[in-house]
Amino acid sequence: MARSVLVIAPHGLDEALGCGGTIARHADESDVVHVLVLFGDGTGRDTARRVNAGKAARILGAQAPRFGGFPENRSDTVPLLEIVGAVERAIGEVRPEIVYVSHGGNLNVDHQTSFRAAATALRPAPGSPVHAILAYEILSSTDWAPPGIGEPFVPNRFVEITGQLERKLRALEAYGDEMRPAPHSRSVEGARRLAALRGQTVGVPAAECFGVLREVI
Repeated sequence: MARSVLVIAPHGLDEALGCGGTIARHADESDVVHVLVLFGDGTGRDTARRVNAGKAARILGAQAPRFGGFPENRSDTVPLLEIVGAVERAIGEVRPEIVYVSHGGNLNVDHQTSFRAAATALRPAPGSPVHAILAYEILSSTDWAPPGIGEPFVPNRFVEITGQLERKLRALEAYGDEMRPAPHSRSVEGARRLAALRGQTVGVPAAECFGVLREVI
């Protein structure tokens, strides 16, 4: 039976960096994947990013992305309750069984706020449709966070994406100059190497990994 899946992304591109292969695998398994991008108001640089988010979603097999429209890199100036409300509305509309969120110990403030808002919206109230909450890593944020920012990323769930890796990389390329040339962490080459590293950790050619925040079986 097809499942509803929600990916909560701080910015467009983060969803492809963190779990693009897993999104594609869910789509290959006939799950319906929804993406909620919280930050970016649709002007300036974010205009192109929103268009590219749609292209990436089509490549990966996800639904057209939703946008929260909150100001980028100023999430600490927005009442958290407003962002929580945007996440709650998405949960109420798509009724996801599985939710992916950015790791809370990331360097970027919007990533931290996204995690806090998601954790609040996903509190285990009776009747919640959510059975699993998984945190994903984001190149150039999770790996750049120094000690003291938050809890380190310690993965304990691995998803093989050998058959989906090239689609993930094409989705990253769809974001154009949001990506950087190697050896920058946020590069296509960096994403390929990380997939290989995570894969060899569990004996497969390519993988993405997650921290299980809550799971009800």
